[in-house]
Amino acid sequence: MNWLQPKQETVLLCDSIAAASDMAFMLNGDWDGCNSLVIPKSDKVAIEAAASLVETSWCYQNACETILIRLGVDEFLRRYAVGERFFINANLRCAQLREVCLENIDLSYAKLNIADLGSTNLSKANLTAAQLPGANLSGSNLSGAQLVRANLAGANLSDADLRGADLSWADLSNTNFKNADLRGANLGRADLRKTSLNEAIVE
Repeated sequence: MNWLQPKQETVLLCDSIAAASDMAFMLNGDWDGCNSLVIPKSDKVAIEAAASLVETSWCYQNACETILIRLGVDEFLRRYAVGERFFINANLRCAQLREVCLENIDLSYAKLNIADLGSTNLSKANLTAAQLPGANLSGSNLSGAQLVRANLAGANLSDADLRGADLSWADLSNTNFKNADLRGANLGRADLRKTSLNEAIVE
């Protein structure tokens, strides 16, 4: 046996916390307390069987194209209201989420293309590597948010509160920052092509 050989593990994402917990038990895996699980090896037949039994959708972590079904806005807000905060890799493309409170939510790797999040409270949210091209975030509160490697190309961030937000390595090309508050924000290595910060508050 080669003791130096790395252990082969597979990380799966489910569309709910309960489903991830059940699948971890059925597949002899480790549940992370959120909506993902780690299993010793990738056996797609066993995974599909377990997913069918618990009636869930799933995908591999960091899959190029998510296969999770689109999460309805009403269901999403209901789950947030009862205390769920982990919506990693959620499919919320084109969602209408104006003027709602999503403070401290984890939407890392989420698909929020062209979503309307105008005037929404996303303070201290985790939006690491989230897909937000063309999204409306005007007037939103993103203070202290994690937006590392997020795709915000063409997004509207006018009048947004981004104080202390981490936008390092983010795609901010052709993004509207008019009157956005960027004091204390980290823009290290961000892509700012075709983007002007002249009308943003930076000091």
